[in-house]
Amino acid sequence: MTTMLGISLAGRDVLMVGGGTVTARRLQRLLDDGARVRIVAPLLSAEVQDLVDAHSLEWLPRPARTTDVDGAWLVHTATGVPRVDALIAAACEERRILCVNASDGAHGTARLAAEARSGDVVVGVVSDAGVDPRRAARLRDTIGALLREGRLPLRRRRAGAAGRVDLVGGGPGPTDLMTLRGRRLLAEADVVVADRLGPTDVLSELDPDVEVIDVGKRPNHHPVPQHEINALLVAHARAGKRVVRLKGGDPFVYGRGGEEVAACLAAGIPVEVVPGLTSVVSVPQAAGIPVTHRGTAAGVHIVNGQAETSESTLAALADETVTTVVLMGVAALPRLVRAAEQAGVPADRPIAVVENGHTPHQRTTRTTLGRVVADAAAAGVQNPAVIVVGEVARAGLLMPDPSLAEGSGR
Repeated sequence: MTTMLGISLAGRDVLMVGGGTVTARRLQRLLDDGARVRIVAPLLSAEVQDLVDAHSLEWLPRPARTTDVDGAWLVHTATGVPRVDALIAAACEERRILCVNASDGAHGTARLAAEARSGDVVVGVVSDAGVDPRRAARLRDTIGALLREGRLPLRRRRAGAAGRVDLVGGGPGPTDLMTLRGRRLLAEADVVVADRLGPTDVLSELDPDVEVIDVGKRPNHHPVPQHEINALLVAHARAGKRVVRLKGGDPFVYGRGGEEVAACLAAGIPVEVVPGLTSVVSVPQAAGIPVTHRGTAAGVHIVNGQAETSESTLAALADETVTTVVLMGVAALPRLVRAAEQAGVPADRPIAVVENGHTPHQRTTRTTLGRVVADAAAAGVQNPAVIVVGEVARAGLLMPDPSLAEGSGR
């Protein structure tokens, strides 16, 4: 029978007997745990030698003696000679020192578990019915993937815990387009402050006692002003809770993430930002539009459609080598078109309007600067939508229009 323990080796003496490949694989892990490692071996492999030099480790260049184990909290023997490893293991048994016998793990008094880590969570896998490292590693990898994807409960319930805030970019909407770090932080959250857009489906996967606060903004309707959102983040973190501010796209691309970070820092709250797949790139991509394309567009200009049309935006619209991506711009489309026409932007400049990108309701309207206002009205274009202006929006850029193919009859 095997009992698993979580043992702290930080600052404690660990003896490694042998200097080959097994020692090389496990030495770094022990060093990462803060162990004070010494090595006994006639020779060292290049990998072990590099670690010895990098960490100024004690190395005794000779065969091991049974007395070498004295004073160690843990011994790891991997000489490659079963008889020698058995002698070291026996010496440890006599002295009541835990020993990992890499030659025959079933006859050691300890085993190194196959570990999966996610944040401050460590999961170890060992077999109770014999040593099968490949089986343990496969199971470890499966558990590790679930941890990274945030599909296992990771929340900490600890009195007096320090609160923090994580701004998580959720991407364009589909849960599987979120980052693994974002999923993990959601699984650890006590409070989630969520926007209207982004991966809202993931909220249904949270523990029932996770508090979800909807602060989503809609056109001309901001039920929770930004200063109140900032105050919510700070108040919950000060109460010792782990807070996730879940946003669509990326927090620093028209997500007011900078304001929220500044508010947390001013209040002395630890805060980090997890980037997300911004709709500037991902929504055009969903419609088969690359925002840059060699020989067509070498630059990208990003515009908040609700802001006044600047000189830099007019210059980008006029430059046929630049793609202009307009976010939150459906209502402002007539104003943007008038300014572009007055600046001399050609009426045949291609435009694509992509609604509800990466959702079952995605729709793309392809048109030109001269026709976009009428075409958008006729199609009933609504937010959320991303407007792409430039040659990359031309139909048939990546694949010829089938209607123009040879033998099509046209």
